[in-house]
Amino acid sequence: MPQRFAPVLNEISSLVEKFRAADTKLFLVGGTVRDLMLGRGLDDLDFDLTTDATPEKIKQLLGGWADSVWAQGEKFGTIGAKKGERVFEITTHRAEAYSPDSRKPEVKFSKNILEDLSRRDFTINSMALEVTSDSPVLVDPHEGMSDLTTKVLRTPLSAAESFNDDPLRMMRAARFISGLGMVPVPELVEAVKSMADRITIVSAERIRDELDRLIVTERPSLGLWFLVDNGLSKHFLPELGAMQLEQDPIHRHKDVLTHTLAVIENVGPDSPCDFRITRLAALFHDVGKPKTRSIRQGKGVTFYHHEAVGARMTRDRMRKLRYSVQDIDAVAELVALSARFHTYQMGWTDAAVRRYVRDAGSYLAELNVLTKSDCTTRNEKKVAALARRMSELESRIAELTAREELAAMRPEMDGAQVMEFLQIRPGKAVGDALEFLMEIRIEQGLLGDEEIRDRLKNWWDLRNK
Repeated sequence: MPQRFAPVLNEISSLVEKFRAADTKLFLVGGTVRDLMLGRGLDDLDFDLTTDATPEKIKQLLGGWADSVWAQGEKFGTIGAKKGERVFEITTHRAEAYSPDSRKPEVKFSKNILEDLSRRDFTINSMALEVTSDSPVLVDPHEGMSDLTTKVLRTPLSAAESFNDDPLRMMRAARFISGLGMVPVPELVEAVKSMADRITIVSAERIRDELDRLIVTERPSLGLWFLVDNGLSKHFLPELGAMQLEQDPIHRHKDVLTHTLAVIENVGPDSPCDFRITRLAALFHDVGKPKTRSIRQGKGVTFYHHEAVGARMTRDRMRKLRYSVQDIDAVAELVALSARFHTYQMGWTDAAVRRYVRDAGSYLAELNVLTKSDCTTRNEKKVAALARRMSELESRIAELTAREELAAMRPEMDGAQVMEFLQIRPGKAVGDALEFLMEIRIEQGLLGDEEIRDRLKNWWDLRNK
């Protein structure tokens, strides 16, 4: 057994002894074995195990060993546990299948590890390492190790049977194409094309979670193309297909989708931002372009800037995918602001910097990364010009922040001070006054108490003439 397995085996040795003493078998399984084979360290591993013990028996064996145990997944055969900082999931061997019109699997337990492995998604995840034997034994009935080495993506049973068991596996294929550079066999691709509409029985929450996993892989464009080309995305993210048909008005050699996928990958994992949120913003940032074009062509319809349209479309799609309110607000705001940088063509005056920072709010780092990533041209002069302008902006932000605390920028008087000074009650007039003061703050900076009160009085007198 490879030496790299030793840290994992050492960590679970006391757990293994409890299962061995109970005359039950315990296996590391699925992604845990795959990642061990890929040489990933302890910090990058999920500890997934399978056993011939029933869920009730698993709970008994974990009692007194784990610091905490939970059974929310018990009806699916899964018991969770935590010991120290490590989380474990232990599942009874199972075979599961979806009925044609159900969103939930019909779970049947099994005593046979081979049956369990045959029902898993892909051969690279159909390996198990028995740890309760005298020495660890790799169980690999579908040659997953060979497929992992040669980067072949295929299913243990027929692809149609596997995807019928759980249609989300069609999306999961995209993740392994993106994250591990796997190449799907023709049978798998054909099954996805013919069964794509089956994804509609899967819950929005599961689709959302799989999209999140895909978007943070090393090469998400590979998986996203797979979803579009094989008809999957139209059932949960139809905007991708619409972008493929739209010519990018700036990058004329590209359709909008090609440009979008390049922007996503320009957002690197080491970028100084919320990585997942910024990549989602990159995914949606041009989603309004096809819609905006159709609005322009309508008779007597006012033109809408595609970022505003895109922000509304982003909110609608993310709600349908059951994203959190926090995620929706962050991504939609970044989409709305995604072209803001390019509206400042005359240099970064103090007022322009303040307005940019105010508009970006808490998403300033993400907006800057998205703006840099949005440059996909091969024209070196354009790339250099954008880099210079962004460097200038970041320097100006740092310079003004040192003087004015831009992150906490607000009017020089608050609502209570305005009401006291103008002798007015709460209402619209207070909001109008604060908006007037904020515009002064952005355009002219800090003026001091006496000057700002004079400005407010003059504004109030003119308003009430």
